This record gives sequence, C-alpha cells and structure tokens, in this order.
Amino acid sequence: METRWLDDDERAAWLRLMAVVELLPGALDTQLRRDSRLSHFEYFVLAMLSEAPDRTLRMTQLGRLTNATLTRLSHVSRRLEERGLIARFQCPEDGRATNASLTQKGWETVVQAAPGHVGTVRATVLDALSAEQVAQLHAIADAVLPRLDPERRLAALYDDDVQADVAS
Repeated sequence: METRWLDDDERAAWLRLMAVVELLPGALDTQLRRDSRLSHFEYFVLAMLSEAPDRTLRMTQLGRLTNATLTRLSHVSRRLEERGLIARFQCPEDGRATNASLTQKGWETVVQAAPGHVGTVRATVLDALSAEQVAQLHAIADAVLPRLDPERRLAALYDDDVQADVAS
C-alpha cells in the first residue's frame, strides 16, 4: 500500500494539534499543582468520583473512566487515600472487587479546585474560540473519537447517552 503523505495544509493542522496535545497537559497540571496541590490526573480521579452515585465507583470502572491502568490507578489512589481524599474498601456486591469513594475532605478538595481548573480550561482553550469554533471542535472530536476509542472505553466522558446511564 502506498503512503498517503500529508499535504501542506494537513501537515500544518497536524503539527498544531500535536503542539496543543503536548502543551495543554502541562498547563492544566501547573495550575492544579500550584492552586490545589493536585496533579491533573489526581483531579480527574476526584472529579470522576464526585460525579458518581454516592461518590463511589469500583476501581475497574474508575480506571475505565480515567483511561488508567489498574497499576497507575492503584498508585494514585494510595496517595489520595494517604491524604484522606478517598477511601478504598471491598465491594459489598462482589468481594473480589475494590471500591473507591470520595471522602468529605476529597469532596471539599475537588469543589475548591474546580473553579481554578475551569478557569484554566477557559483561558487556555475555550475563550480563544468563537461559539462556532467550539461547535466545530465538538464535531471534530466526535469524528475522531470512534477511531481512537473503538471499544468506547471513555464513552462516559463524551457520549451524552452513556453519561446519563452512568449518572442513573
């Protein structure tokens, strides 16, 4: 099969996307570490728990929602547990599984961190875009995500129908 090389416009768009992909995590991490003593991934874990029924999820489900291996999630969960932000315990429905639950201190931490995080998301991305560009970004992500996530592991983050199922 012959390689379909990028034309000048495709290459320019691709390189700009790569720059965003490389720079955005650092910007999010810097703000959260400075203001809340959390990494972006730690905040993401706390945020997913904060949105779950009873602020509790099985570790496997939390891993799927955060796109984390169980090893990575276990290490981060241990650190969050040591800080009193989450509690882990045996799942009552399945003794082989472990649940993670947001503690009151964890809830207060995520509530305190959220405004600064949203402000950074706005300042670094959304406020630079017109309403039409936000809609285009949404459409672009909807076109690309099925190729990146064919098993729909992260569908609860971006599919409104799955979000409703998770919340209920």
